[in-house]
Amino acid sequence: MSKSKVRITPNPATTAKVNETGQTTSKQRATVSGIKSKPQQVQMEMLFNKNNFIWMGSGILLVAIGLVLMSGGNMPSPDVWDETIIYSPVRMVIAPIFILAGLIIEVFAIFRK
Repeated sequence: MSKSKVRITPNPATTAKVNETGQTTSKQRATVSGIKSKPQQVQMEMLFNKNNFIWMGSGILLVAIGLVLMSGGNMPSPDVWDETIIYSPVRMVIAPIFILAGLIIEVFAIFRK
């Protein structure tokens, strides 16, 4: 906790009369000029807006689709080496295109204002 200094000053609207003993005959009212204030919250602008998050979500979705496509399908038999399934165009061409497109969209979403 921080202590704030409070300065008390007499109210200029009231006048005080001094008698022979040096005391005032009328009461003076004091005003408080230093009131503790709460720290002000500064409004920070969001770095990304709704459109940025939509673009980021679509980029993540494309990367996930590319990874699923790259995993391929079931092999008919674990003992058989079927090159048409392992080196299929879906695994070798289409899946990497999806992943790269997703990463490019992510970069676009980050730098888009």
